[in-house]
Amino acid sequence: MIFDLKMIREFYKNYPARVDAAKAKLKRPLTLSEKILYAHLHEDSPLQEYKRGSDYVFFQVDRVAMQDATAQMALLQFMTCGRKKVAVPSTVHCDHLITAEVGAEKDMVAALDKNREVFDFLSSVSQKYGIGFWKPGAGIIHQIVLENYAFPGAMMIGTDSHTVNAGGLGTIAIGVGGADAVDAMAGMGWELQMPKLIGVHLTGKLRGWASPKDVILKVAGILTVKGGTGAIVEYFGKGAQSLSATGKGTICNMGAEIGATTSTFGYDKSMFRYLKATGRNKIALQCNKIAPYLNGDPECYENPEKYFDQVIEIDLSKLEPHINGPFTPDLAWPLSKFAAAVKKNKYPVKLEVGLIGSCTNSSYEDLTRAASVARQAKEKNLEVKSEFTITPGSELIRFTAQRDGLLNEFKEIGGVVLANACGPCIGQWARHIDEKNRANSIMTSFNRNFTGRNDGNPNTHAFVASPEIVTAFAIAGDLTFNPKRGKLINRKGEEVKLDPPKGIELPKAGFAVEDAGYQAPAKGRVKVIVDKKSERLQLLKPFTPITNEEVQNMRLLIKAKGKCTTDHISMAGPWLKFRGHLENISNNCLIGATNAYNDERNKVYNVEKGDYMEVPASARYYQKNGISTIVFGEENYGEGSSREHAAMEPRYLGVKAVVVKSFARIHQTNLKKQGMLALTFANPADYDKIRQDDKVSILGFDKFAPGKALQIRLDHADGSSETFDVNHTYNQAQIDWVKAGSALNKIRESLK
Repeated sequence: MIFDLKMIREFYKNYPARVDAAKAKLKRPLTLSEKILYAHLHEDSPLQEYKRGSDYVFFQVDRVAMQDATAQMALLQFMTCGRKKVAVPSTVHCDHLITAEVGAEKDMVAALDKNREVFDFLSSVSQKYGIGFWKPGAGIIHQIVLENYAFPGAMMIGTDSHTVNAGGLGTIAIGVGGADAVDAMAGMGWELQMPKLIGVHLTGKLRGWASPKDVILKVAGILTVKGGTGAIVEYFGKGAQSLSATGKGTICNMGAEIGATTSTFGYDKSMFRYLKATGRNKIALQCNKIAPYLNGDPECYENPEKYFDQVIEIDLSKLEPHINGPFTPDLAWPLSKFAAAVKKNKYPVKLEVGLIGSCTNSSYEDLTRAASVARQAKEKNLEVKSEFTITPGSELIRFTAQRDGLLNEFKEIGGVVLANACGPCIGQWARHIDEKNRANSIMTSFNRNFTGRNDGNPNTHAFVASPEIVTAFAIAGDLTFNPKRGKLINRKGEEVKLDPPKGIELPKAGFAVEDAGYQAPAKGRVKVIVDKKSERLQLLKPFTPITNEEVQNMRLLIKAKGKCTTDHISMAGPWLKFRGHLENISNNCLIGATNAYNDERNKVYNVEKGDYMEVPASARYYQKNGISTIVFGEENYGEGSSREHAAMEPRYLGVKAVVVKSFARIHQTNLKKQGMLALTFANPADYDKIRQDDKVSILGFDKFAPGKALQIRLDHADGSSETFDVNHTYNQAQIDWVKAGSALNKIRESLK
């Protein structure tokens, strides 16, 4: 089944003319990213040259995708905007609320029982508003999108930071907050600052143990977690063409870990093969007819320094397997140097769990390469030393892998197949461990490994690698092992060596599935019920606009120290059950952030009470007493997941402004959408001036205007005061959001 074929045919009919018009207007060759961006300009943004990293532009996206954890709040917001149906094709995917514990079958039964209320809500609201619904167990949103919805040249947004996975099929796919999704679903133009462009020139061809995952692991080491912020990463060259479409997807998926707006590849034969294998031959044939338009112009790739803001060169023939971590995805170790790093840094040597699959690495090719390593363990009489789990990305993948015997290869060495869901990757993991907070090491083929993300234990050293490398290390159970050179002792006392993995790009017998798990929208009337007594779902009340009076004499809620991701601001794991209930989930607001004054989490000084309190409790105390609060932070504040709860919770609890050294793109946008002030220090050193008992005022808010800095005055308890500048990136439309109370309030006004 091809979804939205009529829309796609119409798109390809008009796409070349739009690209030609852009080239004529700009009078220069265009990269692939530019072709897609300029071909998707909304009518509110005229065709003209837009300055990268500066100009804000409205785009008309082709599609919206939402996962169940973020869809709840997005659709609760959409229900208040006044539309009867979504304006663009949209889908909901139930993949985040399934806890991994003992195995797929039992875990699914438990999840359906535990989350019935939420799944029923999402199903009914999807049916009512014309949204495609993928049931629990159908698979992870990004794998489903790649298999069914992504197509070369398209532009889509999704309420998950790893929406970028669709770049594996030449799509500009961007992770956003729920309010951005509401814009698109309501028929409004979707706004984005015109991204900068980073070109990655791939030459050569992968060999031996090296895989597509190692490309992005190396890039993460080069660019760091913020090096891609505000930029699209475009991969090109013969090396790029040598990669499978799903391998490209893996690379694009982890582009979220370098802060990139998105990543993409040009259309080629591997994309044609994948489209055809997933039942979309009609789309593939359309792409063949206009292939030059689905790639950057040759001049851009011949002289990349002229057309990209930054260029990176990688020879795949020389690329080593990488292992990144712990605690951050950009700490990149080539395999040849990893053992020495483990010893030098005193990482726990014993590997306790190896986890493969997820939205990043669960393709058929991934599973065959990992299975070839697992098969060797059995054939060479090796015992697997670590706990070992496998997470299929979709029911299509699971069913096909089961049919072809791949899952049995894993089970025969002690592997446990988990549900087709996010599970341990997002902290939905009931881990088997004797001491909850002891130091230990795990290795995953996932994308993100921030402190406590997988199991809530801040002392779990999580490393990221390819599925085949993870499988090899799970067999060895030792982080100092090198699968390229090292030998293992088998049950017979013999020394044996693992051979390089062998993979199959696409199943020879084709993909197969009995029930993919899709539910089409209803044609008749549907009633959406939200119980007023529910602990998990709560209808929303519009936020009220921030006034000038409210930003005077504020109190400090928290001055966050060091890395403060959206996981720190709004934890996942057990808190996922409250994603549709703003009041309840606000009880996790900033509880993972480190207080700069005592280096502790969830313990901040409340000046009015004269005592230390938990962060949400302190916020509620100030709010009850009519006192506004402010949050300060450091670099790349809000990196990681796109969850808008990290913006909505502080807003709900009375925080009026967040002031940091720098923001991650999605979180900054989320704050703006919720009508808050997202400001940056003009001089980062001013961060050190804030004292925990200050009264903080924002000066100039009554004359808030684009390009005009604001000021912060600190009135210290000793009677002294200091004033310094803070910058902002609000344009007039975004200032209007603040004046309306939120972007959604503004949309509601316009639709009326």
